[in-house]
Amino acid sequence: MKSFALDAARANRLRAFYALTKPRVNTLIVFCAVIGMFLAVPMGLPDALTVFAATVGIACVAGAAAAMNCLLEQQLDARMTRTRARPLPRGELAPGEALAFAGVLGGCGLTVLHQAVNPLTMWLTLATFVGYAVVYTAFLKPRTPQNIVIGGAAGAMPPVLGWAAVAGEVPADALLLFLIIFAWTPPHFWALALYRSADYARAGLPMLPVTHGPAFTRLSVLLYTLILFGVTLLPFATRMSGVLYLGVALALGAEFIRRAWQLYRGYSDARARRTFRFSITYLFGLFAALLADHYLRW
Repeated sequence: MKSFALDAARANRLRAFYALTKPRVNTLIVFCAVIGMFLAVPMGLPDALTVFAATVGIACVAGAAAAMNCLLEQQLDARMTRTRARPLPRGELAPGEALAFAGVLGGCGLTVLHQAVNPLTMWLTLATFVGYAVVYTAFLKPRTPQNIVIGGAAGAMPPVLGWAAVAGEVPADALLLFLIIFAWTPPHFWALALYRSADYARAGLPMLPVTHGPAFTRLSVLLYTLILFGVTLLPFATRMSGVLYLGVALALGAEFIRRAWQLYRGYSDARARRTFRFSITYLFGLFAALLADHYLRW
């Protein structure tokens, strides 16, 4: 019985460390990075070992950034319904353990990227880590309602990191992928902020629904969704992608605009929640279409 209890305790601690990496968010980050790796090769497939090493390295650093975010925001997380079940607010891990975990995980990831991929990817990934874990979390988020717009630059980097890992450079096409995620971030996150506004107000965070009200936020979601729609047409306009991608971008974009319009005209928490969830499906679908189009155009 004692051995069983010890095994259960170890398993719980491992789950707590795993939860620090925000695995659902990390999945989307790695997915976009991998798409960037495949799109970086004009014809054929990228080197398998490079893809593997880059995926591991980027995932580790992204997990370390998430752990640092949890560490820096543990007091805020404890006051919010959405985040109070995270390991640090619940006391499942000590702050020192979270810091050590983030340091080891991030250090391992950067080492892999430098040794097995290339220095450019390592430095870009390090800059992304600093942008999210320090600039966004520590400085922007508690100070300005435009935090997610400015800080969105860090969240838009994964496909650029993937492209750099395989090609060793960051061309204009890679920056188009960055621009898509950069434009996608505000409507995605503000849809969440709308139905979690009481949480943010309780935590004292100046999120847009708290500082400017829900009506202004709903209008902002709609306007940024329209901007996003235009940005997603750029890969076709620049001949980076073809008709298949264009069709998917038009269909997904029209549906996102429809949802943003409905949210603007008649708000409900359920509608905001559905819009937020659709925005994740939207990004997966858009990048999957880019990949499919890339190989069908050979």
